[in-house]
Amino acid sequence: MTWRALLSREVLTYRGLMLLLMLFYIPGTIFGYYWYDDQLKDTFSNNPLWHLPFVPDSPTASLFFTAALLWLWIQPGPSARSWVRGIRGIIEALAVVTSVKYGVWACAIIFAAAAQGDTIEPSSWMLVLSHGAMAVCAVLYGRFFHYGILTLAVAAIWTFLNDSIDYGYGVYPYLPYELKDNVASIAWFTFMLTAFSVLIAVLVRFNPQWNRRLRVAEDKRF
Repeated sequence: MTWRALLSREVLTYRGLMLLLMLFYIPGTIFGYYWYDDQLKDTFSNNPLWHLPFVPDSPTASLFFTAALLWLWIQPGPSARSWVRGIRGIIEALAVVTSVKYGVWACAIIFAAAAQGDTIEPSSWMLVLSHGAMAVCAVLYGRFFHYGILTLAVAAIWTFLNDSIDYGYGVYPYLPYELKDNVASIAWFTFMLTAFSVLIAVLVRFNPQWNRRLRVAEDKRF
């Protein structure tokens, strides 16, 4: 079996594999929100309530991807109604953009802290593995999603807004002690990573070579 066959829709959407992904993604998403428990409580006590949705970045990315993957499993083809296609497209675009972004971001932050003297504990390696898998899965499955330029633009605006709230109001994820003096640089890196993730979402969904070799043509109306 060739690598293209392994990356085909038939293999990646096989019922057993999709079920296995759900067994990882659903508990992982719940655990991710629990991971942010202290920061959510602190934000609730000291910030306006509207800041709360912008705190748990990675688990929300995982939530979007879980929803997009379930939708793909239940209804592989594009939705019949335009408003349903729109909602689905936004969820799928957010799933790809935020999963790539926070998957790469978490790994980069862990290794950047290690470069300045932090110790990479077993829990850190767990985060590297899980977040790296988030980015890889987003690229692999984004080819089968139905989002289009309009819904991708909505996802990009939301993600850039999230960055602005995170670093404008100080609700970005807790950083290792070694990086406390690097917040400005991390903010710039985060904004650039959002732009990179949007570009990846464009290439995954609309690149003609991917369309020709690795996936069937999809409806691009949304």
